[in-house]
Amino acid sequence: MTLPRSIRQVFLAVEQAEGAGARVRRSIGTAKLRHLSPFLMLDHFTIGKGAGFPDHPHRGQETITYLLSGGVDHEDFAGNRGTIGPGDLQFMTAGKGIMHAEMPHENPDGSPNVGMQLWVDLPKDLKYCEPRYRDLRSAEIPLATTDAGRVTVKVISGQSHGVDSVRDLAYTPVWLLDIAIQPGGRVRQALPLGWNAFAYTLKGATVFGSGDQTRNVKEFHNVVFEQQGEFVEASVPDNADEEGRFLLVAGQPLDQKVVQYGPFVVTSEEEVYQAMMDFRTASNGFEKSRGWESEIGKRMAF
Repeated sequence: MTLPRSIRQVFLAVEQAEGAGARVRRSIGTAKLRHLSPFLMLDHFTIGKGAGFPDHPHRGQETITYLLSGGVDHEDFAGNRGTIGPGDLQFMTAGKGIMHAEMPHENPDGSPNVGMQLWVDLPKDLKYCEPRYRDLRSAEIPLATTDAGRVTVKVISGQSHGVDSVRDLAYTPVWLLDIAIQPGGRVRQALPLGWNAFAYTLKGATVFGSGDQTRNVKEFHNVVFEQQGEFVEASVPDNADEEGRFLLVAGQPLDQKVVQYGPFVVTSEEEVYQAMMDFRTASNGFEKSRGWESEIGKRMAF
């Protein structure tokens, strides 16, 4: 590893309302960063009692949900149901069409449910694949350590310091690493050549970059890296009050047009109109949506 990646841009993810009573910090899918192929959207969400994402459709993308605290239930029109808890992930491939609901738990202590949701574009030839779900439990995620234990990496997808992830969970190749750096720690994380990459900061302040090209970045910022380079370097000063924690995400760019209308992500305007028509008429992948209502969606109090 000889060539570090430089920083293209750094910006704060501003909190906003989303869904029914949820709050999100969106950093991809905004005017600051519309798309970063293959990534379409990144939300840092907080959902409490009486809030959530009731029945809604998708087509043409994959979603990766990483729960940081609390619990979230999901249910879809194909009969799939499940729950993820702290540190768990769910990978959903919408493919040709799915309708589902994602609803938070009501935690006994009243605490909110907090997590990340990343939308990943599907390659054009897989836009109309069959939908699928996969869960990854926290206990299944391998851990890498470096710098005398001052750096820990949850290898959710990809590779870090000789540790490989359990399996690939998305059709589009994506690396997802949850990195924590104690004060005085430093990490050099290799990334696949030519992939787009960014870091989203969750806690503390982390110094990104190498040599005289560094930025001290506080929590809830997106750090977008240039495509050129072999590794990303990050550190936390000795005198820091707390650890720095961030998600480092990289993905293989797709050479295709992105046409998005809400939950439908396709490659032409004609396909958008077709998706809306298919959903309205419960056809071409949305047959099971006719008359379907999730049980968990009924928890919403309007």
